[in-house]
Amino acid sequence: MPGSPVPSTASPSAPDRPRAARLPSLTGMRFLAALLVFAFHTTFQTRFIGGDVGDTLSDCFANAGFYGVTFFFVLSGFVLTWSARPAEGAPRVWRRRLVKIFPNHLVTFAVAAVLMAAASEVFTTKGVLTNLFLVQAWIPEIQVPNTMNAVSWSLSCELFFYLAFPFLLPVLERLTARRLWALAGVLAALTVLVPAVSSWTVAGTPLPFIADGSLSFEQIWSVYFFPPVRAIEFVLGMIAARLVLTGALPRIGLLPAAAIAVGGYVLNSSVPYLYGVAGTGALWLAPLVVAAAQTDVRETASPFRGRVLVRLGELSFAFYMVHGLVVTYGHRWLVADSNLSGAAAAALLLAALLTALALALALYSWVEAPAVRRFSAPRAKKPAGTGPAPAVVPLTVLEAGE
Repeated sequence: MPGSPVPSTASPSAPDRPRAARLPSLTGMRFLAALLVFAFHTTFQTRFIGGDVGDTLSDCFANAGFYGVTFFFVLSGFVLTWSARPAEGAPRVWRRRLVKIFPNHLVTFAVAAVLMAAASEVFTTKGVLTNLFLVQAWIPEIQVPNTMNAVSWSLSCELFFYLAFPFLLPVLERLTARRLWALAGVLAALTVLVPAVSSWTVAGTPLPFIADGSLSFEQIWSVYFFPPVRAIEFVLGMIAARLVLTGALPRIGLLPAAAIAVGGYVLNSSVPYLYGVAGTGALWLAPLVVAAAQTDVRETASPFRGRVLVRLGELSFAFYMVHGLVVTYGHRWLVADSNLSGAAAAALLLAALLTALALALALYSWVEAPAVRRFSAPRAKKPAGTGPAPAVVPLTVLEAGE
């Protein structure tokens, strides 16, 4: 049942309420979001299953990838704010986040280069360099954001969020609950205004294969790829975390929050393209993130906290980074131009999922987790005349797995 929020005039300097060290429900939900992106890539962007069944799946998951990415952006803002350490400087924050994303990125970048060479694909200097340094989402050219390992465009946005976070957090921490709510309202309005402004003011050549054929890549880029615009979702996640930490949000039940998320997905699937692919999804997903966090704080029942789902959630970043390569080249070499039966196509789809999971486990176990343990914090200096320096405390699932 909803609780009573703290009055909106609460002092911004009031101490935060105790926070849980881990939020396993959010970790479990991360895999479900990654699975939405996988479903989008295998049923809509590249279709493993044809016929009427394939048409139905394509219709169902046409917006799933967009929704999953929005969930990750909201969750990123929420988790970073929730797990922020007192008096932690910007360099330490940046170090922890760069160590989290770059090892997986560099490995999958190299794998993508090998697969592209095997497929005789064209490399461009701009595409390679912008992707390598994760600045591709800033370039409004159709050949750039989705080059190499295409999904890494979202890391370009995340990198911008991470760089801005140490400067955004102190501002939000000084705001009263009333002002946080007001800022959330402004950002919510922007999720609707940005697509409208883009459709009216941004030019470019229409792409016949997108939506109704009237949108240019520049219009899509300004709403979907451009990091400052996608930062709206990240900051909404930050605000949600601040409101929960200060007690200014009533308790939200998981079931109502899930209903809002599902209803929001249906709505986003039926609005004009630019309105459904990015920021508006944050309005329907933020309540679910809040509700899941609240269940973990209160230790009430949550279907997202199961051991298997949490473990899959820990693998979700690695899964996200490898699945696009598995899907793209698996479809090209095994599915495209093949007259597969429904059963054979379904078997290949399952094989793609299992292959991506196996590769994700390897990437997480051999690259991501060791890099986080080794490099996420500076090594403690050994004082003269003493024994070995104490080991660095491992990051929690929440911090290492965001």
